[in-house]
Amino acid sequence: MNKQIRQMMQQAQRMQQAMARVREELAEEKLEGHSGGGAVRATVNGHGDLLGISISPEVMTPEDSEMLEDLVVAAVRDAVEKSRELSREKLRESTGIPGMEGLL
Repeated sequence: MNKQIRQMMQQAQRMQQAMARVREELAEEKLEGHSGGGAVRATVNGHGDLLGISISPEVMTPEDSEMLEDLVVAAVRDAVEKSRELSREKLRESTGIPGMEGLL
């Protein structure tokens, strides 16, 4: 086998190993998003999977159910965005190539 092809295959294998390591690390990460000044908190892992929601009792009134729904959505979006940023950052560090997060 040509030396250049062998080197390219080894490099691809190292990149696959690095990406697998990043996927494992992201699964263990916990990121928290907030809304309503911290009244609603959403926790996701590094893949953006929702792990939990915490709602402060003072925002749990029947009259304000629509506001509470909006706060929950905002907190989840905040947490997922933090997850995406962490994913981009870890992949950049691991592979040196920006834009690789879609491959996770």
